Amino acid sequence: MRCPYCGSLETQVKDSRPTEDASSIRRRRVCPDCGGRFTTFERVQLRELTVVKKSGRRVPFDRDKLMRSVEVAMRKRPVEGERVERMINGVVRQLESQGESDIQSDKIGELVMEGLRSLDSVAYVRFASVYRNFREARDFNTLIDELAGSDPAVEPEPEERTAKGRSPSRA
Repeated sequence: MRCPYCGSLETQVKDSRPTEDASSIRRRRVCPDCGGRFTTFERVQLRELTVVKKSGRRVPFDRDKLMRSVEVAMRKRPVEGERVERMINGVVRQLESQGESDIQSDKIGELVMEGLRSLDSVAYVRFASVYRNFREARDFNTLIDELAGSDPAVEPEPEERTAKGRSPSRA
């Protein structure tokens, strides 16, 4: 493994252990040349996946890109990182077990939305607003109404609520 600090190819594994959900192996490494320490993860990969974009362009599936997009949606939300990691692992397992190496980008988006919906409703709405390319506040209202209609834990805001005694404004 190449050292991310100095580029040396002679790094040493100092510690290996399975992650909490046993889906990967966490390795602590050290570079004897510069003394830099870093962590790597080893995961099972059933097949090489290719993402087929809406434009028809094909790119290799990148788990880290998926994780970054979910982390943006989860920013400042009270959800444990371990639960997010399990959700990402579940999405990747579903994609790999489909038997197809070409995956439509919208299939990935739908699986992520399904996972986020069960983790955190705010993160779900954030992700959906980008994934579905919301253009107006009405798009948010429609999604929140869908979410509230299917999840008894989410209560829609009362329409007659006012701010400082003023009549409610419509978006």
